[in-house]
Amino acid sequence: MRTARQSQSRQAWAAPVLLASLLWLLIPGGSVGAASEPMLDRAQALHALSAGDVPLRHQAASRLGEVGVIADAAELLRALRDADAATRANAEQALWQIWGRSDDPQIDALYRKGVEQMNGGELQPGIATFTRIVGLKPEFAEGWNKRATLYFMAGEYRKSLADCTEVIKRNPYHFGALAGYGQIYLKLEDYARSLEYFRRALELNPNMDSVRVSILLLEQLIERKRKDMI
Repeated sequence: MRTARQSQSRQAWAAPVLLASLLWLLIPGGSVGAASEPMLDRAQALHALSAGDVPLRHQAASRLGEVGVIADAAELLRALRDADAATRANAEQALWQIWGRSDDPQIDALYRKGVEQMNGGELQPGIATFTRIVGLKPEFAEGWNKRATLYFMAGEYRKSLADCTEVIKRNPYHFGALAGYGQIYLKLEDYARSLEYFRRALELNPNMDSVRVSILLLEQLIERKRKDMI
């Protein structure tokens, strides 16, 4: 889950008592890297993502955000471990861009409307918009993800959990939804399960520093509780 207002943050969900950012609310902003190079087509970008020099790799990652398809996610997930920070940042953004496209003009228009409602704090209208989206195109995982975000914001944690499950059914690599599970379980004070999902999210995307911090603090909390019980 991502919001346009938080486009400069590339952090995942963090515990509300630890960090306030919500990754699955974030919608990607500008990419890292120059745009003056000749445009790569999709095949060229995929090749350059693994075989190019550093400037070409981060250009390729950015370009895949524009022309990539869901089948390209595996290559972009690998790029989240690239030695170059700009490539990693652009690969993460590209994944969010690809996940946010339904390839259906009607659904995409509704999606933009729902995101605007979410950004404006219109929780119930936003929920209604994304409910319509998942009804019209249930295979569009990001529709479920955004509704999960809105349910979380509205304090409807069980409904948010249910929508996270729908996301992962359709996109098991959705590190935002996995981090969202961690956030919800933290709210429900199920710390062991929260820790499990934060770890799964970080395994997929090792660049989420807020999740890394949440894991550390949760580990410390769980250890203190264990010692208190001895």
